[in-house]
Amino acid sequence: MAGPADTAGPTGTARGWTFTPEAYDTADASALRRAYYDDVASRYWKRPATKAEVDSGLTNDGVERLAPPTGRFLVARYDGEPAGCGGVLLLDGGRAELTRVFLRHGFRGKGGAGELLRSLEDAARELGATRMVLNTRLDLVEARALYTRHGYAEIPAYCSGPYMEIWYGKELAGAAV
Repeated sequence: MAGPADTAGPTGTARGWTFTPEAYDTADASALRRAYYDDVASRYWKRPATKAEVDSGLTNDGVERLAPPTGRFLVARYDGEPAGCGGVLLLDGGRAELTRVFLRHGFRGKGGAGELLRSLEDAARELGATRMVLNTRLDLVEARALYTRHGYAEIPAYCSGPYMEIWYGKELAGAAV
C-alpha cells in the first residue's frame, strides 16, 4: 500500500547530509527499512537474518503510521546517496516515539547520526510533540550511546513487547528549526 506523499523540503542539512521527509514505501525508504531490520535482527539472532525473516519482520509493522498526521519518516542522504532513516510516531499527550533510527554501516562516523536525531526531533515538534520517548535493546550499545549523548535519559517502561529492554525520554524544548 502506498504511503501518502510527503512533499515538505529537507528538515535539516549538515556537511553533505540531508534529512528529508519521505513516504515509507519509496524505493530508497523501503531499501533502508530492509537494511535496518536486517541489521537489528542479525545482531539479535547473532547470525545473518534470512530474506524470509526480514520480509516477515516488515509485514504489518505499523510503518504506515509514520506519515502525517500521525508521524513522519525521514530519509538521510550523504552526498545524495541513501544512507539512513528514522521515524517519529505521535503517541498521546504531546509524546512522540522515536523509531527505526538507522545509518548504514558505511556512513557511520561521518556526523550523520546526531544530525538525523536532531532532524527527527524537529519533525516531532512540527507534529506537536513536546516530549520524545523510545525503546530499544540493551545490545544496541551504539544507539544507546547516541541517545544519551543527545540528552535522552532512562525512563520507566511506557510500553511492552518483544525486543524492548530499556526506555528513554527527552523533553523537546523550543520551536522547530
